Amino acid sequence: MPQALRFADPTDGAIPIRLITPEGAEAALAALPAAHRGWADHHGFAGTLGQACALPGEGGAPALVLIGTGTAADRLRKRFAIGAAIADLPRATYALDAPLAGAEGEEIALGYLLSLYRFDRYRKPSPDKAALVTPAGVDAARLERIACAEALTRDLINTPAEDMGPDALEKAALDLAAECGAEVSVITGEDLLARNFPLIHTVGRAAARAPRLIELRWGTGTRTLTLVGKGVCFDTGGLNLKPGSSMALMKKDMGGAATVLGLARMIMTEGLDLSLRVLIPAVENAVSGSSFRPGDIFTARNGKTVEINNTDAEGRLVLADALAYAAEEPCDRIVSMATLTGAARVAVGPDIAPFFTDDEALAGALSQAATAVADPVWRLPFHAPYEAMIEPGIADLDNAPSGGFAGSITAALFLRRFVGDARPYAHFDIYGWCPSAAPARPKGGVGQGARALFRVLSEEAGA
Repeated sequence: MPQALRFADPTDGAIPIRLITPEGAEAALAALPAAHRGWADHHGFAGTLGQACALPGEGGAPALVLIGTGTAADRLRKRFAIGAAIADLPRATYALDAPLAGAEGEEIALGYLLSLYRFDRYRKPSPDKAALVTPAGVDAARLERIACAEALTRDLINTPAEDMGPDALEKAALDLAAECGAEVSVITGEDLLARNFPLIHTVGRAAARAPRLIELRWGTGTRTLTLVGKGVCFDTGGLNLKPGSSMALMKKDMGGAATVLGLARMIMTEGLDLSLRVLIPAVENAVSGSSFRPGDIFTARNGKTVEINNTDAEGRLVLADALAYAAEEPCDRIVSMATLTGAARVAVGPDIAPFFTDDEALAGALSQAATAVADPVWRLPFHAPYEAMIEPGIADLDNAPSGGFAGSITAALFLRRFVGDARPYAHFDIYGWCPSAAPARPKGGVGQGARALFRVLSEEAGA
């Protein structure tokens, strides 16, 4: 179960919080009693982003807390800062003195919830943060469901590979299915070959923990959605062994699987009118006598042959079989999420999730939703002239084109070959990691793109 991130129940004696803009700070302070105005002036309160000032009441307890909202430009540069400032107040129960409204209100409330997240599995639990009474003006229950789903994603990514191998990822899917009334089936080990998932088996065959394909199904809606998440629980690079510095974060290489499970939890707990299918190829890319080799050629599930030019480009291989399997059923949309390429990080950095799609309506909706829910994404192209770069001549496809150009695009083009043109497809090349602490996002695992996509799916479903 993910950490429960909740608002507090209404209670007498909650300390009121007042949000103050920089342009309204002078008038707001002038309206305060003289003692409070003098206290705020003494502490230099000016409504800057995240600035907090507790005004003392009788007995020394705060009578009112002022929190600055900063300017609109400030909030764009540092999202979730207001909610994080509320969570960081001294331990007590607080209540906003006015309703929240619109997208900015939702960001404040969600920012508070996400700031409650802690990964304490391997250490003494952290002290509780400030409690905020359920704010008026927002759908608080929906935001709690979203925050709990994000907590699931973070927990899965943050867990070291020793405790988050393919078997543990399977258990996470089973636990989620039990919670939400879904069904799970799993194909493991040599059965992958018998059931024609050769690339998933190839990548995972060298590891002590068997590779597997996890499949979750939920819902009876007329619209169908298939989510495919890369579940490489640890990536050594295989025989193209990574240097130690590049291996340090490879516990997060199942970030795509973690993110689609978090998104699935949002969809199921919200009860969206969908038929949902989730596919997770779960493997470890290890080194042993049975490792696959550079120069090998394998035939994928859909019959396409793939030349291995780098065993460290394994994520697209396991996704290829899963995507081919996804495309065998009628489906309104297929979405893959994967921590796939370093090229994506070079292009847009760690904070933005690039996505690829030929569906213009989906691309526009995602861009709008990303702004509305503070979940930044950016569209990159399925650039057709680069198709030749993934065709080695000796086989149908090359898993690691030489030259180093357009690495994220060529990886996305590779994946698209296994979906075909029969249905809309979108691919997210996420990072899944916050490299340094930010408001509502401690250093560590983080979901990317899921909330934006959930917003689009909710609007399409009329929710």
